[in-house]
Amino acid sequence: MRFRPGAGAPRGDRPGLGCGVSRIRKHRRAESCRIVHMRPRPDGGRVVPMTDVREVTCRSPYRRTQWIFAALGAAVTAATAATAVYAADRGGLWGVWSGIGLLSALVAIASLRGAVARVSADAYGLHVRTLLRRRSMPWSGIADLQIRMKNEWNHKAPDTRCVAVVLDDGRRRLLPLPRSWSPEDPGFDAALETLRTLHRRHGTPRSDHLPVVSHRSAGYGRLGSLALCVLLLSGAGLAVWSVSGTAAEERAWKSAVPCTARVPAAERGECLSTLPTEIERTEAGRPRNPGRLYFADGRPLERLRVSQEAAQEFRPGDRVELTLWRGEVMEVAGERYVWREHVVTPGSVAVLAALCALAAGWPGARVLLWLRRRRLPDDEVLPSELPFVGALAGTALWLLPLAYLHPTGPFDSAAGIVWTAAGSLVTLGLFAWAWRATRVRAPGGADAAAAAGEPAGRDAEVFLAARFLESTDYNPHHFGTHIVIGGGPPAVTPHSGPGRFAAKPIPAERLTVKEVRRARGGDGKAVPSGWHIADLDDAGRPVRLAAAPGDLARILRELGRVGTPAGADEAAGDAPIAR
Repeated sequence: MRFRPGAGAPRGDRPGLGCGVSRIRKHRRAESCRIVHMRPRPDGGRVVPMTDVREVTCRSPYRRTQWIFAALGAAVTAATAATAVYAADRGGLWGVWSGIGLLSALVAIASLRGAVARVSADAYGLHVRTLLRRRSMPWSGIADLQIRMKNEWNHKAPDTRCVAVVLDDGRRRLLPLPRSWSPEDPGFDAALETLRTLHRRHGTPRSDHLPVVSHRSAGYGRLGSLALCVLLLSGAGLAVWSVSGTAAEERAWKSAVPCTARVPAAERGECLSTLPTEIERTEAGRPRNPGRLYFADGRPLERLRVSQEAAQEFRPGDRVELTLWRGEVMEVAGERYVWREHVVTPGSVAVLAALCALAAGWPGARVLLWLRRRRLPDDEVLPSELPFVGALAGTALWLLPLAYLHPTGPFDSAAGIVWTAAGSLVTLGLFAWAWRATRVRAPGGADAAAAAGEPAGRDAEVFLAARFLESTDYNPHHFGTHIVIGGGPPAVTPHSGPGRFAAKPIPAERLTVKEVRRARGGDGKAVPSGWHIADLDDAGRPVRLAAAPGDLARILRELGRVGTPAGADEAAGDAPIAR
């Protein structure tokens, strides 16, 4: 490698600019990011390596393709806009051309947005350039760097990993780059590690580990859940508001009588009018779709939507009698079949309102858990909302029948009052249980103390649901789902027993407990939210063990008993705790 000091050297490294040693740059391309390292010039024929990172620049690896799509989209948009104007003057299909132009404009904007996006980092801080603005954030104002998981709800698409910046004031900024659509992406990992290296050197990170924020984490936004809850509650309120009107309409329909000659023409809509007619043809339609009846001469209407069964029963040429009420056909009576319009009952509307209110409880429970644990670290996993869902399901068992039988109010009868009171007590008890079940259990709390008082089970085999999160010689290919203690050394098994078939003994003498903590977003989806994680040291290699709090305490106590190195025998009960 040749050295060209002077004009070709980087700024700050040229002779005469205050640097005692001339330096060069080494470029290493990692997917879409360019990482610039610094090395001193050769001294005595030997290059002394340095891990000093000067800067990193991330851009889309598909810039050329995105620029092509942006240009094509702009050209197609201009052409279709001109064609739409010409078609509008000529009375043509200007709407079709407008839709094509809108679609091509969206493609052009999306491509241009990806092509111009750039994220760079140096000794000053982060520099972000997007389509609409540029922003610079100094390292002194950045509290942390996180990985944000996206597309976790879509099982057909791979999870997307993005980098987020947490500022000192608590605000979060999602960086457009780098991004990864694979759990194993060396380029993304290298770029992120470079950003963290620069942050550690020039700033003060809040976390000593890399936080991973998933949809189960405390730092994941709950705006979507809040909006869904408000939307469902609005639907429930609208349904409740319409119950009285539906009840009045049902009473009017049931009390309607046939029209007589004395009824004025202006009031004939409130009585029942009959009109004979003939069916011209029928249209059954597809399964689960409504059918249609077409009447001769278009009298009193051209067609009528009926059930598929009615469209199959009626035949062309059938003489039928139509019953009209308030300008609508309520009944079609023929010789072989009679079709009646479905009248919405207040009970069904009340049930719909109750269902909307109960459905709003699910996203509402997510918001409640987030508010309850908003002071937790961003990457810690929140308890599951399923206990609240169970409480809502138990509430539905008594609320839905009550809403159907007493749509206008449960207090119009003694039975309704007793029903409401008893159901409310049941719901109160269920929600109290759900509140207790979703509390955050601190590592080393009551569960560990209870496990410490249990017998060790040295003779009887006990299978506990637990798993190592790393692939090791005693957990090859993550095959283990349980750990067996008692009746022999602790071992990893792919089953819940009985017997030690396919068991892999755990080398307890190599393991040292570093800390016991709650689950984090980076621990993966396979770890239930109520489990705890033990960070272990396996002869210099970090290993994580996940289990329920009480089971984890028993496993650690057994590992300490059978051969943990000196000083780690107390790890099961006195391991360092991550608060």
